[in-house]
Amino acid sequence: MTEKDKKVKKKVSFPHMGTVSYAWSAALRIIGCEPYVEPYTSKKTLSLGTKHSPEAICIPYKLILGNFIEAIEGGADYVAMITSPGCCRLGEYGKCIANALKDLGYEAKYIEMQLYDGIKGMYDFLRKVSETNNLLLFSRAILIAMIKTFMLDSLETKLSYYRAREIHSGDAEKQYKKALKIIDENDTIAGLSKARKLVDNEMKKVEINPEKDVLYVDITGEIYIVNDEFSNQNIERELGRMGVQVRRSLTLTSFLKDAIIPKIFRKGETHLQRAFRLAKPYLMRDIGGDSLECVSDVVYAQERGADGIIHLSPFTCMPEIMSQNIFPAMREDCDIPILALIMDEQTGRAGYITRIEAFVDLMRRRKRKLQNSKQQVTNNK
Repeated sequence: MTEKDKKVKKKVSFPHMGTVSYAWSAALRIIGCEPYVEPYTSKKTLSLGTKHSPEAICIPYKLILGNFIEAIEGGADYVAMITSPGCCRLGEYGKCIANALKDLGYEAKYIEMQLYDGIKGMYDFLRKVSETNNLLLFSRAILIAMIKTFMLDSLETKLSYYRAREIHSGDAEKQYKKALKIIDENDTIAGLSKARKLVDNEMKKVEINPEKDVLYVDITGEIYIVNDEFSNQNIERELGRMGVQVRRSLTLTSFLKDAIIPKIFRKGETHLQRAFRLAKPYLMRDIGGDSLECVSDVVYAQERGADGIIHLSPFTCMPEIMSQNIFPAMREDCDIPILALIMDEQTGRAGYITRIEAFVDLMRRRKRKLQNSKQQVTNNK
């Protein structure tokens, strides 16, 4: 490697949120940067972030700040953050985090990507990080990142299916990790095309009981909490062990369709478009965060015949507090069990699991009752 190559090879980090690091890492490798993926969010991350955060700020802020501190201490040259306009405090997080890092004496460069600038926002971000301007290279990087995002979300859907039906506990998780590695190792369209088949083959190795009577639960809420397994305390894994197949309404794919992919390339109704349509009787406009989507997700879960819906939100998140206050008014039209869980650094695991177990028992009893009622109606005919 020449001195020039060494100079260009910048270490760039970004906060963890589910599997987003796999997509971002691919894009950064393609443009000649080195993705610095710090250890996944842990209690140490939370402790670092909480120590240097305002007390009343929500847990996503604390975890992102903790991620950045670990990344900079690990040698990252840049830390990258997504920001957005509107009512959500996310729009102010970037400035607050940048100031916090500066006050702590860290010298890594802070860079932002505007959430709703679409392809242009991603392009500008890559240009600033690489300090070059290569249209073909950046287009390829963005395309590969998008393809990986769709593949990762599809993989997690498969994981939920197999995990709820697996005969040997933990098998689906093992094959999922192997499949993740396959996706991570391929940064070309041809490679990812082959990876699709390999990923499917890995997941099909899980021995399942296809006749198992599983419950179907939708998960909605604030997008960070919904997608980050540390902050939601691995709720999908816990539900899978209880025989529950989970559908996550807020995904990285749904975000891409709403905020990044141009309208002419979208197929069908996006999550945000559906939200405006279904939430209208209960919430007439967007009040920030993911509140509009959450209200509509209750209606959508009812329409799909889900057995229940779980709403996850960070403590002090005002848009999600508003959502939870709207749910009772929806009872007349949406006869579906709703469990609202509020997360912060004080959330105890034992009580959390107990609430989930009680909710699963409630859904099972309700499902049996509905099945018995239908059977009686059929017999009377």
